[in-house]
Amino acid sequence: MHLAFLTPEYPHLLSTPSGGLGTSIKNLAEQMVKRDVGISVFIYGQDKNRVFEENGISFYFIKQLHYNFFGWYRYRKYLEFYINKVIQDEQIDALEAPDWTGITAFIKLKCPLVIRMNGSDSYFCRLEDRPQKKKNFWFEKLALKNADYLLSVSKFTAERTREIFNLKKEIKVIPNSVDIEAFKPTGKEPIPDTILYFGSIIRKKGVLELSEIFNLINKQNPKAHLVMAGRDVPDIKTGKSTRALFEELLGDESGEKVTWLGSLPYEEIKAQIAKAAVIVLPSFAEALPMTWLEAMAIEKALVTSDIGWAKEVMQDGKTGYTVDSKDHITYAEKTLELLENQELAEKMGKAARQQVVEKFSTEVVVEENIRFYEGILEKKQLD
Repeated sequence: MHLAFLTPEYPHLLSTPSGGLGTSIKNLAEQMVKRDVGISVFIYGQDKNRVFEENGISFYFIKQLHYNFFGWYRYRKYLEFYINKVIQDEQIDALEAPDWTGITAFIKLKCPLVIRMNGSDSYFCRLEDRPQKKKNFWFEKLALKNADYLLSVSKFTAERTREIFNLKKEIKVIPNSVDIEAFKPTGKEPIPDTILYFGSIIRKKGVLELSEIFNLINKQNPKAHLVMAGRDVPDIKTGKSTRALFEELLGDESGEKVTWLGSLPYEEIKAQIAKAAVIVLPSFAEALPMTWLEAMAIEKALVTSDIGWAKEVMQDGKTGYTVDSKDHITYAEKTLELLENQELAEKMGKAARQQVVEKFSTEVVVEENIRFYEGILEKKQLD
């Protein structure tokens, strides 16, 4: 079996910056190769064309091309020609693409197309209650309607996406996964009173709520220290730096107890997770967040938001707490409880890792994916 992934991002030194989508593809691709599945990865929108093999995976970096008119259509047709040639030459059995901005709209492939819902632009716009470009909705709807098979990383995302686009097709739910050997407890004691947020510094991740929450935490526990790790993103509503907006909301005393680390490499992120006493992830918009899985795998108790997907990842009161991120008082209280009760935090951290091992470890999830794709091949052979 030979499978391909089409993606705008992938965590590789030669690639443009990558987020959770690229990480989830990397986890799956590397594990599938270990099970003798042929894997090709097409990464579009890159600064130059590159073709190489690494660790058993064939990589195709596809340069972003610019056109004077109808660029959105002409680039897709360029991708179609490029990818179809490789599909034929390498005998690729199926290709998977994300739902984000409907990249496969107007692309006709010479193998079955699977779209995995990691959260479309339409999905996030509705979660955040913000306007969307009409062309993005159109592209995403066309791509999903034309796909041969649909996957989703969470039941919540599947149901919301079905409602948004009035989809009739079956949507198979297979979650994202985390490498439990790469993300595991270090055995080192966390730094007392240290709170960590990691991920993009952006409104939809709940970071502006976190500033208000930390003001309350600081009043109750002046020793508390908040570490913010991630790339600052311009705010979609104001155009200002989200970090600047965050700092405007902080009190003078609490502002002195926030450390900004910026964007960090993977190994340093893992080190910061290990040091933290509590992880806070108050996001308003996710499909199934990699950050949550990674922190849980490192045996950390989390205080997260309580929206949709959260119930598929967290067990409130067991792996940590799920709280309405706009309920600043309760969110602060739950965080303080874990800061002040290390025994409880450790107990919840162990339960969090066990949850990941059983449901979200790459070893478990890759088998679900292989069975899914074997079913596609069986249908293809019957046709």
